[in-house]
Amino acid sequence: MKTEVTRLLGIDYPIVQGGMQWVGLAELASAVSNAGGLGILTALTQPTPEDLAREIQRCRGMTDRPFGVNLTMLPAVTPPPYERYLDVIIDSGITIVETAGNSPRAFVERMKAHGIRILHKCTSVRHALSAERAGVDIISIDGFECAGHPGEDDIPGLVLIPAAVRALKIPVIASGGIADGRGMAAALALGAQGVNMGTRFLCTREAPVHDAIKQALVAAGERDTNLILRSLRNTARVFKNAVSDEVVALERRPGGTVFEEVRPLVAGQRGRAALESGDAQAGVVSAGMVIGLIDDIPTCDELIRRMVAECRTHLRRALAMAEE
Repeated sequence: MKTEVTRLLGIDYPIVQGGMQWVGLAELASAVSNAGGLGILTALTQPTPEDLAREIQRCRGMTDRPFGVNLTMLPAVTPPPYERYLDVIIDSGITIVETAGNSPRAFVERMKAHGIRILHKCTSVRHALSAERAGVDIISIDGFECAGHPGEDDIPGLVLIPAAVRALKIPVIASGGIADGRGMAAALALGAQGVNMGTRFLCTREAPVHDAIKQALVAAGERDTNLILRSLRNTARVFKNAVSDEVVALERRPGGTVFEEVRPLVAGQRGRAALESGDAQAGVVSAGMVIGLIDDIPTCDELIRRMVAECRTHLRRALAMAEE
Protein backbone atom coordinates (compact mmCIF):
# COMPACT_ATOMS: atom_id res chain seq x y z
CA MET A 1 0.00 0.00 0.00
CA LYS A 2 1.67 3.18 -1.16
CA THR A 3 0.93 6.48 0.59
CA GLU A 4 2.97 9.54 1.52
CA VAL A 5 3.58 7.89 4.91
CA THR A 6 5.03 4.69 3.45
CA ARG A 7 7.22 6.77 1.12
CA LEU A 8 8.54 9.04 3.87
CA LEU A 9 9.17 6.22 6.34
CA GLY A 10 10.33 3.50 3.95
CA ILE A 11 7.74 0.94 5.10
CA ASP A 12 5.44 -1.44 3.21
CA TYR A 13 2.15 -0.63 4.91
CA PRO A 14 1.00 2.67 6.46
CA ILE A 15 0.59 1.17 9.92
CA VAL A 16 2.51 2.65 12.86
CA GLN A 17 2.81 1.12 16.33
CA GLY A 18 2.13 3.64 19.08
CA GLY A 19 4.94 4.48 21.48
CA MET A 20 3.52 2.87 24.63
CA GLN A 21 5.17 3.35 28.02
CA TRP A 22 6.47 0.01 29.40
CA VAL A 23 5.36 -1.76 26.18
CA GLY A 24 7.46 -0.22 23.40
CA LEU A 25 10.36 -2.65 23.70
CA ALA A 26 12.43 -4.38 21.03
CA GLU A 27 10.24 -7.51 20.95
CA LEU A 28 7.19 -5.57 19.82
CA ALA A 29 8.88 -2.90 17.70
CA SER A 30 10.88 -5.43 15.69
CA ALA A 31 7.82 -7.63 15.12
CA VAL A 32 5.79 -4.70 13.74
CA SER A 33 8.66 -3.60 11.50
CA ASN A 34 9.31 -7.13 10.26
CA ALA A 35 5.62 -7.33 9.31
CA GLY A 36 5.94 -4.23 7.12
CA GLY A 37 4.72 -1.54 9.51
CA LEU A 38 6.71 0.88 11.65
CA GLY A 39 7.71 -0.37 15.08
CA ILE A 40 8.42 2.19 17.79
CA LEU A 41 10.68 1.93 20.84
CA THR A 42 9.62 4.09 23.78
CA ALA A 43 12.60 6.08 25.00
CA LEU A 44 11.34 6.82 28.52
CA THR A 45 10.55 3.17 29.19
CA GLN A 46 14.32 2.89 29.50
CA PRO A 47 15.63 4.13 32.89
CA THR A 48 18.60 5.95 31.38
CA PRO A 49 19.79 7.15 27.96
CA GLU A 50 22.47 4.43 28.10
CA ASP A 51 19.73 1.82 28.50
CA LEU A 52 18.00 3.27 25.43
CA ALA A 53 21.21 2.87 23.42
CA ARG A 54 21.32 -0.80 24.39
CA GLU A 55 17.63 -1.28 23.51
CA ILE A 56 18.18 0.27 20.08
CA GLN A 57 21.04 -2.14 19.46
CA ARG A 58 18.90 -5.04 20.68
CA CYS A 59 16.13 -4.05 18.27
CA ARG A 60 18.64 -3.82 15.41
CA GLY A 61 19.60 -7.41 16.16
CA MET A 62 15.94 -8.42 15.66
CA THR A 63 15.06 -6.50 12.47
CA ASP A 64 16.77 -4.93 9.48
CA ARG A 65 13.64 -2.88 8.67
CA PRO A 66 13.01 0.76 9.66
CA PHE A 67 11.91 1.43 13.23
CA GLY A 68 11.59 4.60 15.24
CA VAL A 69 11.88 5.92 18.78
CA ASN A 70 9.16 7.73 20.71
CA LEU A 71 10.26 10.69 22.84
CA THR A 72 7.37 12.05 24.88
CA MET A 73 8.01 15.37 26.59
CA LEU A 74 5.67 16.19 29.46
CA PRO A 75 5.75 18.82 32.21
CA ALA A 76 7.46 17.47 35.34
CA VAL A 77 8.91 18.80 38.57
CA THR A 78 12.12 16.93 37.71
CA PRO A 79 11.99 16.24 33.96
CA PRO A 80 13.95 13.39 32.39
CA PRO A 81 17.19 14.32 30.61
CA TYR A 82 15.52 14.76 27.22
CA GLU A 83 18.66 16.18 25.60
CA ARG A 84 20.68 13.11 26.58
CA TYR A 85 17.99 10.78 25.24
CA LEU A 86 18.09 12.75 21.99
CA ASP A 87 21.89 12.45 21.93
CA VAL A 88 21.52 8.66 22.05
CA ILE A 89 18.86 8.67 19.33
CA ILE A 90 21.13 10.68 17.03
CA ASP A 91 24.33 8.82 17.89
CA SER A 92 22.56 5.49 17.29
CA GLY A 93 21.63 6.52 13.75
CA ILE A 94 17.87 6.48 14.28
CA THR A 95 16.14 8.13 11.31
CA ILE A 96 12.52 8.25 12.58
CA VAL A 97 11.35 9.86 15.82
CA GLU A 98 7.82 10.13 17.17
CA THR A 99 7.41 13.10 19.50
CA ALA A 100 4.46 13.74 21.80
CA GLY A 101 3.44 15.88 24.74
CA ASN A 102 5.00 19.33 24.60
CA SER A 103 5.93 20.99 21.32
CA PRO A 104 9.07 19.45 19.78
CA ARG A 105 10.12 22.87 18.44
CA ALA A 106 13.29 23.04 20.57
CA PHE A 107 14.57 19.75 19.11
CA VAL A 108 13.36 19.93 15.51
CA GLU A 109 16.34 21.77 14.00
CA ARG A 110 18.81 19.36 15.55
CA MET A 111 16.89 16.28 14.42
CA LYS A 112 16.50 17.67 10.90
CA ALA A 113 20.24 18.32 10.72
CA HIS A 114 20.75 14.59 11.20
CA GLY A 115 18.17 13.54 8.60
CA ILE A 116 15.53 12.41 11.08
CA ARG A 117 11.89 12.19 9.99
CA ILE A 118 9.66 13.57 12.76
CA LEU A 119 6.16 12.32 13.52
CA HIS A 120 4.41 14.49 16.10
CA LYS A 121 1.41 13.11 17.97
CA CYS A 122 -1.20 15.60 19.14
CA THR A 123 -4.89 15.82 20.01
CA SER A 124 -6.02 19.04 18.36
CA VAL A 125 -5.79 20.82 15.03
CA ARG A 126 -4.33 23.94 16.63
CA HIS A 127 -1.45 21.98 18.12
CA ALA A 128 -0.98 20.14 14.82
CA LEU A 129 -0.66 23.46 12.98
CA SER A 130 1.91 24.65 15.51
CA ALA A 131 3.94 21.45 15.02
CA GLU A 132 3.73 21.83 11.24
CA ARG A 133 5.10 25.36 11.54
CA ALA A 134 7.89 24.00 13.74
CA GLY A 135 8.95 21.71 10.88
CA VAL A 136 7.72 18.19 11.67
CA ASP A 137 7.15 15.86 8.73
CA ILE A 138 3.98 13.98 9.73
CA ILE A 139 1.18 14.61 12.21
CA SER A 140 -0.37 11.72 14.11
CA ILE A 141 -3.75 13.08 15.18
CA ASP A 142 -5.17 11.38 18.29
CA GLY A 143 -8.95 11.24 18.66
CA PHE A 144 -10.94 11.21 21.90
CA GLU A 145 -11.34 7.41 21.68
CA CYS A 146 -7.62 6.83 22.21
CA ALA A 147 -5.77 5.27 25.11
CA GLY A 148 -3.55 7.49 27.21
CA HIS A 149 -3.94 11.25 26.98
CA PRO A 150 -6.76 12.39 24.64
CA GLY A 151 -6.37 16.07 25.54
CA GLU A 152 -9.18 18.20 26.91
CA ASP A 153 -11.18 19.03 23.76
CA ASP A 154 -13.02 15.68 23.47
CA ILE A 155 -13.05 15.63 19.65
CA PRO A 156 -13.54 12.10 18.24
CA GLY A 157 -11.69 10.82 15.21
CA LEU A 158 -14.58 11.02 12.77
CA VAL A 159 -14.39 14.80 13.08
CA LEU A 160 -10.76 15.32 14.10
CA ILE A 161 -9.15 13.36 11.24
CA PRO A 162 -10.77 15.27 8.34
CA ALA A 163 -10.41 18.55 10.25
CA ALA A 164 -6.66 17.95 10.52
CA VAL A 165 -6.36 16.82 6.90
CA ARG A 166 -8.17 19.96 5.74
CA ALA A 167 -5.97 22.27 7.79
CA LEU A 168 -2.51 20.74 7.26
CA LYS A 169 -0.19 20.57 4.28
CA ILE A 170 1.84 17.62 5.65
CA PRO A 171 0.56 14.02 5.82
CA VAL A 172 -1.74 12.95 8.64
CA ILE A 173 -1.77 9.62 10.45
CA ALA A 174 -5.06 8.70 12.17
CA SER A 175 -4.71 7.54 15.77
CA GLY A 176 -7.24 6.37 18.34
CA GLY A 177 -10.11 3.92 17.85
CA ILE A 178 -8.51 1.82 15.10
CA ALA A 179 -8.10 -1.95 15.47
CA ASP A 180 -8.90 -3.54 12.11
CA GLY A 181 -9.15 -3.05 8.38
CA ARG A 182 -12.52 -1.34 8.63
CA GLY A 183 -11.05 1.40 10.79
CA MET A 184 -8.05 1.68 8.50
CA ALA A 185 -10.28 2.01 5.43
CA ALA A 186 -12.33 4.67 7.19
CA ALA A 187 -9.20 6.62 8.15
CA LEU A 188 -7.90 6.55 4.57
CA ALA A 189 -11.33 7.60 3.25
CA LEU A 190 -11.23 10.56 5.66
CA GLY A 191 -7.94 11.67 4.11
CA ALA A 192 -5.35 10.14 6.44
CA GLN A 193 -2.21 8.66 4.88
CA GLY A 194 -1.86 5.94 7.52
CA VAL A 195 -2.92 4.73 10.96
CA ASN A 196 -1.33 4.53 14.40
CA MET A 197 -2.39 1.82 16.86
CA GLY A 198 -1.46 1.27 20.49
CA THR A 199 -4.13 -0.80 22.23
CA ARG A 200 -4.47 -3.17 19.27
CA PHE A 201 -0.72 -3.90 19.30
CA LEU A 202 -0.87 -4.36 23.06
CA CYS A 203 -3.09 -7.37 22.33
CA THR A 204 -0.60 -9.22 20.15
CA ARG A 205 1.58 -12.22 20.87
CA GLU A 206 4.80 -10.19 20.83
CA ALA A 207 3.66 -7.41 23.19
CA PRO A 208 5.88 -7.74 26.29
CA VAL A 209 3.08 -7.84 28.88
CA HIS A 210 1.47 -10.68 30.82
CA ASP A 211 -1.06 -12.73 28.85
CA ALA A 212 -3.68 -12.18 31.55
CA ILE A 213 -3.65 -8.45 30.75
CA LYS A 214 -4.22 -9.17 27.07
CA GLN A 215 -7.05 -11.59 27.90
CA ALA A 216 -8.70 -9.00 30.16
CA LEU A 217 -8.70 -6.45 27.34
CA VAL A 218 -10.02 -8.98 24.82
CA ALA A 219 -12.89 -9.82 27.18
CA ALA A 220 -13.77 -6.15 27.69
CA GLY A 221 -16.23 -4.01 25.74
CA GLU A 222 -16.15 -0.50 24.37
CA ARG A 223 -17.66 0.85 27.63
CA ASP A 224 -14.91 -0.64 29.79
CA THR A 225 -12.60 2.38 30.00
CA ASN A 226 -12.41 5.23 32.46
CA LEU A 227 -11.37 8.83 31.96
CA ILE A 228 -9.23 9.72 34.97
CA LEU A 229 -7.59 12.98 36.09
CA ARG A 230 -10.25 14.98 34.24
CA SER A 231 -10.73 17.35 37.16
CA LEU A 232 -6.97 18.02 37.12
CA ARG A 233 -7.01 18.72 33.37
CA ASN A 234 -4.60 15.88 32.70
CA THR A 235 -7.15 13.47 31.28
CA ALA A 236 -6.11 9.87 30.60
CA ARG A 237 -8.18 7.03 29.18
CA VAL A 238 -7.45 3.76 30.93
CA PHE A 239 -8.90 0.29 31.46
CA LYS A 240 -11.87 0.27 33.84
CA ASN A 241 -10.66 -1.59 36.92
CA ALA A 242 -10.61 -1.24 40.71
CA VAL A 243 -7.82 1.34 40.67
CA SER A 244 -9.23 3.63 37.97
CA ASP A 245 -12.72 3.34 39.53
CA GLU A 246 -11.22 4.59 42.81
CA VAL A 247 -9.59 7.54 41.07
CA VAL A 248 -12.88 8.48 39.40
CA ALA A 249 -14.72 8.22 42.74
CA LEU A 250 -12.18 10.53 44.41
CA GLU A 251 -12.54 13.08 41.61
CA ARG A 252 -16.33 13.02 41.87
CA ARG A 253 -16.43 13.70 45.61
CA PRO A 254 -17.75 17.07 46.73
CA GLY A 255 -14.68 19.25 46.69
CA GLY A 256 -12.87 16.90 44.32
CA THR A 257 -9.30 15.77 44.87
CA VAL A 258 -5.72 16.90 44.46
CA PHE A 259 -2.96 15.10 42.61
CA GLU A 260 -1.06 14.15 45.76
CA GLU A 261 -4.08 12.16 46.89
CA VAL A 262 -4.33 10.10 43.71
CA ARG A 263 -0.60 9.88 42.99
CA PRO A 264 -0.18 6.44 44.68
CA LEU A 265 -3.02 5.06 42.57
CA VAL A 266 -1.80 6.34 39.21
CA ALA A 267 1.94 5.83 39.77
CA GLY A 268 3.65 4.56 36.64
CA GLN A 269 5.58 1.86 38.45
CA ARG A 270 2.34 0.47 39.86
CA GLY A 271 0.93 0.26 36.34
CA ARG A 272 4.12 -1.39 35.12
CA ALA A 273 3.87 -3.99 37.89
CA ALA A 274 0.30 -4.78 36.81
CA LEU A 275 1.40 -5.33 33.20
CA GLU A 276 4.17 -7.66 34.36
CA SER A 277 2.23 -9.60 37.00
CA GLY A 278 -0.98 -10.04 35.00
CA ASP A 279 -3.18 -8.59 37.75
CA ALA A 280 -5.48 -6.34 35.71
CA GLN A 281 -6.90 -4.82 38.91
CA ALA A 282 -3.57 -3.85 40.46
CA GLY A 283 -2.71 -0.61 38.66
CA VAL A 284 -3.62 1.80 35.90
CA VAL A 285 -3.53 0.15 32.47
CA SER A 286 -3.83 2.42 29.41
CA ALA A 287 -6.49 1.19 27.01
CA GLY A 288 -8.65 2.79 24.34
CA MET A 289 -12.34 2.32 23.61
CA VAL A 290 -11.21 0.12 20.75
CA ILE A 291 -10.97 -2.81 23.19
CA GLY A 292 -14.59 -3.36 22.22
CA LEU A 293 -13.41 -4.36 18.73
CA ILE A 294 -10.58 -6.68 19.79
CA ASP A 295 -11.39 -10.37 20.12
CA ASP A 296 -8.11 -12.21 19.58
CA ILE A 297 -4.36 -12.08 20.22
CA PRO A 298 -2.61 -12.60 16.86
CA THR A 299 1.04 -12.16 15.98
CA CYS A 300 1.91 -8.73 14.59
CA ASP A 301 2.43 -10.30 11.17
CA GLU A 302 -1.01 -11.94 11.24
CA LEU A 303 -2.64 -8.72 12.41
CA ILE A 304 -1.06 -6.47 9.78
CA ARG A 305 -1.71 -8.88 6.91
CA ARG A 306 -5.34 -9.28 7.99
CA MET A 307 -5.81 -5.55 8.40
CA VAL A 308 -4.45 -4.76 4.96
CA ALA A 309 -6.65 -7.42 3.34
CA GLU A 310 -9.73 -6.17 5.21
CA CYS A 311 -8.91 -2.58 4.36
CA ARG A 312 -8.71 -3.33 0.65
CA THR A 313 -11.96 -5.29 0.79
CA HIS A 314 -13.84 -2.46 2.51
CA LEU A 315 -12.43 0.20 0.19
CA ARG A 316 -13.45 -1.86 -2.86
CA ARG A 317 -16.91 -2.42 -1.39
CA ALA A 318 -17.36 1.30 -0.78
CA LEU A 319 -16.17 2.10 -4.30
CA ALA A 320 -18.59 -0.44 -5.78
CA MET A 321 -21.45 1.16 -3.86
CA ALA A 322 -20.47 4.57 -5.19
CA GLU A 323 -20.36 3.27 -8.76
CA GLU A 324 -23.84 1.82 -8.53
